Amino acid sequence: MIEYVVPSNIDDRILTRAVQILNEGGLLALPTDTSWSLACSLKSREGIKKLRALSNERDERHFTLLCSDISQFGEFCSLDNTRFRLIKRLSPGPYVFILKTLPGTEKALGLRRREAGVRIPGYPLPLALIKMLEHPLYSVTAKQSMVSGYQDPFGDAEEDRDEAGAELPPIPEENLFEGGWELEGIPGVDLILDGGEEQNRIFSTILDISGDEVKLLRQGAGPWPV
Repeated sequence: MIEYVVPSNIDDRILTRAVQILNEGGLLALPTDTSWSLACSLKSREGIKKLRALSNERDERHFTLLCSDISQFGEFCSLDNTRFRLIKRLSPGPYVFILKTLPGTEKALGLRRREAGVRIPGYPLPLALIKMLEHPLYSVTAKQSMVSGYQDPFGDAEEDRDEAGAELPPIPEENLFEGGWELEGIPGVDLILDGGEEQNRIFSTILDISGDEVKLLRQGAGPWPV
């Protein structure tokens, strides 16, 4: 089901319903400052399980904690002054930062290694939702390949490279969505929040800042170096 919202003035009743769905283990589709995302509550094991099964991604770096401010990063990931300054300079925006997780985070999210991707989207709808939910969303980019009956024309073009430090392949523009109505064919999505505008078919830049040096894992909408 689609709910149309005005991103700059979102009806609290719609946000309340969306939060209820998330708290009950449901999945949402929503626009960001890059492309469409699928998301669940970070605190819902059922939601995380559904999201992982639907996405079929093996490399955990495809998943992102969407946060409303940097302070939420520190609840789940290790963040020193140097990393804080870099994130503050580039956020909100189309950047995902790979950080070392704090003890317990990998168990809560079912991670195989102590790393997680975090970002603050530069778009009011997810920010308003996160603030009402009072904790981050766990998300993945929505793709045409998730639609029931989709035949993948890219073959092995998006094959994951799961080696530590390996770059992630770009997402073909044709595998992203523009309008919210296109996501209605994705099974398991309980609600689509649509801002009424077509989204750009772009993806985020992923920076691994978990080590001593910044590593570019995927070049996307955010320029690097800056």
